[in-house]
Amino acid sequence: MDKQISSLQNPLVKQVLQLSEKSRERKKTGLFVIEGLREIQLALKGGYFLKTVLFCSDIISEEEVYVIKEHSNSKAQFIEISIEVYQKLAYRTTTEGILAIAEVKELSLKTLLLTNKTPLLLIAEAPEKPGNIGALLRTADAANLDAVIIANPKTDLYNPNIIRSSVGTVFTTKIVAGTTLEIIAFLKERNITIYCAALQASVPYTTCDFTKATAIVVGTESTGLSKEWTQNSNQNIIIPMQGEIDSMNVSVAAGILIFEAKRQRGSN
Repeated sequence: MDKQISSLQNPLVKQVLQLSEKSRERKKTGLFVIEGLREIQLALKGGYFLKTVLFCSDIISEEEVYVIKEHSNSKAQFIEISIEVYQKLAYRTTTEGILAIAEVKELSLKTLLLTNKTPLLLIAEAPEKPGNIGALLRTADAANLDAVIIANPKTDLYNPNIIRSSVGTVFTTKIVAGTTLEIIAFLKERNITIYCAALQASVPYTTCDFTKATAIVVGTESTGLSKEWTQNSNQNIIIPMQGEIDSMNVSVAAGILIFEAKRQRGSN
């Protein structure tokens, strides 16, 4: 292990706080913070490069730190921190005494390579709430989707709340972002059928064929999808409602649509 930090005034402590709190700092440095053992393990599984690992030996065992070190790149610096420093840096009280600074990946649309001939994609337009994005990513992971595409993102995908609410699946799910028009062009070039969750000119989702190359597109609960999507949709789809309201949480709706597609595909 390289050294120990016990001062809250240490420059590295200040850097971790800046990276956790400020999207601008993450963009400027190309770095972000991962908190929690499972999340760090998933980041390593997803091929992320750890720059610095901070651990509190009052909380985490030497064996657990060793496992992370074994799977990290050789240049990763491991630094022990005091419990006071850990409590200052930790977002949640239940994490296992470990945080890491990692390098971001390029998440642009051009990096997306689809190997499946009949891919199943989830597209979310302009999602704002990190909790919803995290829940969408957990659903995508559960269904083993080919990719999640964020159209016109409102928040950067390395926001600590997204990492936390996705339980680290942001690192292992194929995820990219682009503008709505870029994504529509991408789908059309590949003959991927566009199904938009929208109230207008819709058919019940159970009547659609999701076995071919498919993109399921969801918008926000407040404004729904933009005209660009509904005008370029092959078919608008709806989940019939039986209560008083006409919409449900976007991640719940996406889950219903995705698992109908999986059912039709024999859950493969």
